Amino acid sequence: MSLKEKYQKEIMLKMKEKFGYKNNLSIPKLSKAVINVGVGRNVKDKNFVDNVVNSLTSISGQKPVLTKAKKSISGFKVREGTVVGVMVTLRNKRMYDFTDKLINITFPRIRDFRGISQKQVDRQGNLSIGFKENSAFPEIKSDEVDNLHGAEVCLSTTAKTEKEGLELFKLMGFPFIKE
Repeated sequence: MSLKEKYQKEIMLKMKEKFGYKNNLSIPKLSKAVINVGVGRNVKDKNFVDNVVNSLTSISGQKPVLTKAKKSISGFKVREGTVVGVMVTLRNKRMYDFTDKLINITFPRIRDFRGISQKQVDRQGNLSIGFKENSAFPEIKSDEVDNLHGAEVCLSTTAKTEKEGLELFKLMGFPFIKE
């Protein structure tokens, strides 16, 4: 069963019971998943940026957007218009497929993974997860990668509170640490 089917058949009912929603449209759901990689020190290395773009394309299944600096900052040696990051926004089917893959394949592949802290869910019920290496994703072959980079995954929900968002992620199957 896909994550979207699980949401529609099981999670919506459990959320409705726990929080007492009157309308199905008021039940929190995932709205988007954003994968973001900061280029950082490697701004001048065009090969590194291309490597990041290729890895994000294989992870997400769609072409990423290059984010550019809005203003020059001499302390960081950044000029206006230079590429400072690469990001992809996933919605609908791709978002659910990516989230399902994140829960069932990516997390078990991480070395010394004990779970996600509940503090990573913010006040609006969104979850942000940082990865030190992109090799945790199954699409990335560790022997083919020239240089490793980190990534940040932000899962946005329509939840109004942290409690609703946390419960939604728990019901989806995210491995949270007991705190």
